[in-house]
Amino acid sequence: MKILVIRFSSIGDLTQSLSIPALIKENHPEAEVHFLTRSDFTLLLNNNPQVKKVWAIDRKKGFSEIFNLAKELRKEHFDIIYDAHNNLRSFFIRHLVSAKSEIVKPMSRLKRFLLIRFKINLFEKPFSGQRDLLKPLEKMGIKFRLPKPPLIFFDPATENKISGLLSEHQLSRYVVIVPSAAYALKRWPMDHWKKLVERNSDKKIVVLAGPTDTFTSELNQYPNIVNLTGKTSLLESAAIINRAQAVVTNDTGMLHFSEQLGKKTIALMGPAPFGFPSRTSTVIMERNLYCRPCSKHGQGPCVNPNFQQCMVDLTPTMVQEHLERLWL
Repeated sequence: MKILVIRFSSIGDLTQSLSIPALIKENHPEAEVHFLTRSDFTLLLNNNPQVKKVWAIDRKKGFSEIFNLAKELRKEHFDIIYDAHNNLRSFFIRHLVSAKSEIVKPMSRLKRFLLIRFKINLFEKPFSGQRDLLKPLEKMGIKFRLPKPPLIFFDPATENKISGLLSEHQLSRYVVIVPSAAYALKRWPMDHWKKLVERNSDKKIVVLAGPTDTFTSELNQYPNIVNLTGKTSLLESAAIINRAQAVVTNDTGMLHFSEQLGKKTIALMGPAPFGFPSRTSTVIMERNLYCRPCSKHGQGPCVNPNFQQCMVDLTPTMVQEHLERLWL
């Protein structure tokens, strides 16, 4: 059985999608799984023993690349295509490639509209991004369950680089914090992060964020902080998370890195409904407010008169209680 899985983005959704080939291989060890994603995300799949071949598409190129890619994919003669993205680009690819059967992840647009506009929740509770990605595999006779982590794998060069980096900063036992997120409303307030760092002055704390997240420099005043903002690739960030004792993170891609590595994690969940983690190793912190969720991705606007209450009300004291248990 030869299967093509399609998932382009986002980084969080793609990371959750790593469970798809793992669950297929657990149920059909003989299956040959190929994975198509964006070219800038292939590094998360290149070392995956459950994926026979990784295919890439450049989001900056036009539809001519789709036709060229589809021509190459047709030569593989796939038995099944699982379109786990279900957008216009994946629609064209799966129809141009053509397999014996197709599985398409439902879009649930009406459910999303009712939830965000009228707070009518017709989704299965609790929210789980991985469940939504894995349940369509029931068409293959595969029952939903989460495959065992780790589901992110590292090449020797990455492992060696991270070993050197940790040694340089004298890091053996440490906490990773992720203060960033794609949208500002999903970010735990910086004053909260500062108080958390102050409460944990006896612990080394590693900051991971992207190169544009310069606001994390506010944490440099603390001697226990190792700020690696913009200094590591996605795969290197995952490798640092993999060696951490615990992770505290906003609703962002690195939350799902931590989950798929099976790490003890505290997830600070705010305005968005669809990035919810799924594993028991993750502590979900959230406030049940009338205004949540306010938008699909957390882009806002915030409609609560107490601005960003969903994040502000998750106090450093509350997070500290969980962190102390995870640190043991």
